[in-house]
Order: sequence, then structure tokens, then C-alpha cells
Amino acid sequence: MNVPFLDVHAGYDELRSELDAACLKILESGWYIGGPEVLAFEQEFAAYCDADYCVGVGNGLDALSFILRGYGIGAGDEVIVPAHTFIATWLAVSAVGAVPVPVLMDPQTCNIDTDKVEAAITPKTRALIAVHLYGCPADMDALEALVRPRGIKLIEDAAQAHGAIYKGRRVGGIGDAAGFSFYPGKNLGGFGDGGAVVTNDDTLAETVRMLGNYGSRKKYEHDLAGGNSRLDPMQAALLRVKLRYLDQWNAKRSLLANRYIEQLSGVGDITLPLITQAAQTVWHLFVIQTCRRNELQRFLEAAGVQTLIHYPFAPHRTGAYANDFSEQAAQLQAAQDLADRVLSLPMGPHLSYDQQDVVIREVRRFGA
Repeated sequence: MNVPFLDVHAGYDELRSELDAACLKILESGWYIGGPEVLAFEQEFAAYCDADYCVGVGNGLDALSFILRGYGIGAGDEVIVPAHTFIATWLAVSAVGAVPVPVLMDPQTCNIDTDKVEAAITPKTRALIAVHLYGCPADMDALEALVRPRGIKLIEDAAQAHGAIYKGRRVGGIGDAAGFSFYPGKNLGGFGDGGAVVTNDDTLAETVRMLGNYGSRKKYEHDLAGGNSRLDPMQAALLRVKLRYLDQWNAKRSLLANRYIEQLSGVGDITLPLITQAAQTVWHLFVIQTCRRNELQRFLEAAGVQTLIHYPFAPHRTGAYANDFSEQAAQLQAAQDLADRVLSLPMGPHLSYDQQDVVIREVRRFGA
């Protein structure tokens, strides 16, 4: 049996009739930019996140960079970011001319280590981006306690955490603002690129909407040097359908994660994801750690099991940042050490238990 890492087409198969109807509705409506479907999705997703506002944008990177721009963060400013994350978190900071300041991660949760944040704060620090990596919420209370008294903005990178809950609160509505991605592989994924900013700040919401619409509130009146980054009505209509199933699909991910944890505990040198009482993760990814990562990946590939690495290089080791962070490479080595150990096993709401049993069997066979 071949086991794919993620079967995105299965989501379409399950909801085919509803998704087809949503597409046809858009085609017949004549609303191909903006319109009622986008507005409806924004309202529904804001409510889902227990927030006041949602503004659809073209992708998750724009969501984060627009938040930073909306708060006036730019050249000469510093933004604290996790040392272990997808590079988009850092790129958003660079996009506005600010400087990303990396902080090492907790090796168990892979999220930013809150005990190391305070040492990274300087008079130039304007924001901290808390990434809910792999679908597991960061320790938001600890981060809030560090940044609120200093007037530092707390921004959530929730691109992997649609529906995750931290101490009873949905991610997206906890910090000053949150950036989401609707890339097809996400827990709430569209059928192309898409993103959103979620916030309780009405001024920021209006600014973000303008930035994505050529800096304009009203046609041909451009108050900001904005761009073109809007959520398509087709994507909005399709996301509205899938949003109704998000909690159900996240619950299936949780069942799969529990089976992995129960049956892979104590296998070889494998470190399993840590589940904390404060966080209700949505298991966007199920990431294990092993010093034999490359060997295990090749072994699973030969057995028909597809795995991925999230992420093979720490951002400071990539061509985009290596020169700027060459002097910090030694102190950030732990981030690359983690990148050398992580391996993402198949995970998704349409992974069958029979498929998962194959993964578990082969991992146990390798670790025996």
C-alpha cells in the first residue's frame, strides 16, 4: 500500500457536490473580484476565530507583512521571530524593511522558547511574531506578559493553526492581529493561494484592506502606497464550504495523532510531539525527531510511505539570510540541529487507519 503524505484531492471528493455548487454560484454571479461571497467568508471566519474583523488577502505572507505595515513597522525596527519556522515569517519582516531577530525554540514543542525572548528585546523591538508551528499554539500568556508592558505588538502567525485553541481561546483572536494562509495543504485550505488578517483592531483592519486594494478606500482615491492582494470570491466561496467541516476534520487529525503517539512511544530514538494541557493543537503536521532522520525517510520511501521535512534549513542558513546572520550562526546552531532531526509523517483528515497502520508498522520496523 502506498501512503501519500497528504491527499488534498480527497477533500474535494468528499465535498464535491457542495464545492461544485459554490463554484457555479460564483461563475453565474458575475462577482469575480470582491463581492458578497468574500464578505460572507470574512464575517464567518472572524466569528469562528472569536474576533471582530477578518480581511481576505492574496496569501499568508501578505497577511503578515500587511499587519506589520499597518502598525507602521519598517526600516530601523526589530521584530522578534522564532529561529525555527517556515521562512515566510522572516520574509514578512524583511518585506517591510525591518530586521528579524531570531529566538531559539523549545526543543519539545518546536515553538519559540518564552524563556529566551526577554534577552532579545531591545529599544528597537516593535513586534513579536508568535508562530503556532505545526498547528500547536505558542505559549501566548507568557509572551503577552513579556511584550504588553513594553508596548510591543504581539502578532500571531496562524498559517498552520486554523481552529487551534489556547486556554479556551481560538488562535487568531488572542494577539493584536493574526495572519492566516489558505494554501491548499492547510487545515483550511483553498484551491489556490489565499490568506487573511484577523484582528479586533478596526483601524488595522481598514488599513490592511486598503493595502491590499492599491491603497484605496474608494475607487481611484489612493491614500496609501498599497498593492494588489485580495482574496478571490471563488476561493472565498470554496473556503466557506470547507469551514463548515473544519472542526470535524481537525478532530480526525487529533485521533490520528493520538494513535501515532500511543503506538510509536518508546520506538528507537524517536522523540514524539509534546502535548500540553494549555494547547489544543490541530495537527497540521505530525513531526517526529530522530538522529537517523535521513535513514528513516529513505526506509519509509522504499516501503511506499511518503514523508516530508518541515523544514530542512533554519532560516538563518538559507541563501536569503546566511550573510546577514553569519556572525550569529554558532548561537543559532540549535535551530539547524533541530532542522536536521525533524520528519513529518503522513497526516490529514482523509488518512485512513489502514494507511496509518502501514506507517506505524514501518516506523516500528525501522526502530526495532
